[in-house]
Amino acid sequence: MLARITSRLGAGCVAAYFLLASGAAGAGPAAIEAEVARLAQGAGGVTGVAAWMLDGKGPRVLVNAQERYPMASTYKVAIAGAVLASVDSGRLDLGQMVTIEPADRVPSDLIADRLVHPGISLSVHNLLELMLTESDNTATDVLMRLAGGPQAVTGWVLGQGVADLRVDRNTYALIREFLQLPPGPLGETFEAALKKDPSLEEKTTLPDPAFDDDPRDTATPVAMAELITRIFNGAALSAESTKHIVEIMERCRTGEARLPGRLPPGSVIAHKTGTIGGTVNDVGVVTLPGDGKRLVIAVFIKKSDNPVEERERAIAEIARSVRDYYLLQD
Repeated sequence: MLARITSRLGAGCVAAYFLLASGAAGAGPAAIEAEVARLAQGAGGVTGVAAWMLDGKGPRVLVNAQERYPMASTYKVAIAGAVLASVDSGRLDLGQMVTIEPADRVPSDLIADRLVHPGISLSVHNLLELMLTESDNTATDVLMRLAGGPQAVTGWVLGQGVADLRVDRNTYALIREFLQLPPGPLGETFEAALKKDPSLEEKTTLPDPAFDDDPRDTATPVAMAELITRIFNGAALSAESTKHIVEIMERCRTGEARLPGRLPPGSVIAHKTGTIGGTVNDVGVVTLPGDGKRLVIAVFIKKSDNPVEERERAIAEIARSVRDYYLLQD
C-alpha cells in the first residue's frame, strides 16, 4: 500500500504526505524545515531556502536563509526590475532598439553563439526576454548598462527596502574574475587559457573558496524572496511592467530539472536560474492548484562539488515538498 502511495505522490511529495499523516498540516514550519534540511544534504555544500505565500499569510519556511550566497544569474531578476523601473519613469522604452556591438558579446547560448555577424539590434523588450528566459549574458550586460550599471541596480533594490542583495559586476567581469582570465574578449581569452590548462573546463562546475566567500554579487535567500514578492505583488513596478516580468519569467527555458523538476505536469511557475562553480540556484513563484494562490521560493546552493545533476535534484525535491506543505495549510 505504502509503495503505491509513494509512487503516486512522487519522491518530492512524500514528505508532505507524512506531514499530513502525522497531523502537522496547519502547524508551524519546523517539520518541513527539517525535511528541507534533510533533502538539502543531497546537494552537498551549503543550501539556503526561503519560502512563503505571496499574500503574506501563513508561516515562512527558512533554512540557512540569512546566509549570503553567490546569486549567479538569479541577479538578472534585479536587473530586469531596474530596467522596467526605468521604463516606468520614461527614461527607457520597451520598443527602443539597441545596437549590439561586437565588444558587447559575452559567451552564452544565443547572441554570442548564434548571431555571429555584425549588425544586431534588439529592442529592450527582446533583451529582457533573452536575459530572463535564456539567461543570455550579452543581453544582460547591455541591459545592466542601460539601467545605469551595477550601482544603479543595487540602488533600485535598496529602494525596494531589500538590504541584503547587492549587484557589483556585470557578467563579463564576474565570469572573467571567477575563471581568473586576463582582460580581453571573454570567449577568446577562455579558449586560449583552456589550451594551456584543460582542467579549466572542470573549474566552471566546482566551488572556489575565494569566490564563494566574496560578498560581491550575493544575496540571502530571504532578500531574494522579498524582492520577488514585491515585484509579483505589484509593489515594485507599474501594473504593466509587473505583467511583463511575470509573463517573461513564466516562459523561462532554463533549469527544467530545478524548481519545476518534481512539480505536477502543467504547473505554472515563473522562475530564474543561476549557475557558476559550486553554485546552482533557482528562484521564483509557483502557482498552487485550486484557488490560484502563489508561493515564492528561493533556493541557493554554494560550495558544492557534487555533480550539477544532484544539486538540481535537491532543488526539485525541496520545491515539491515546500509546495505540498503549503497546499496542506488550507
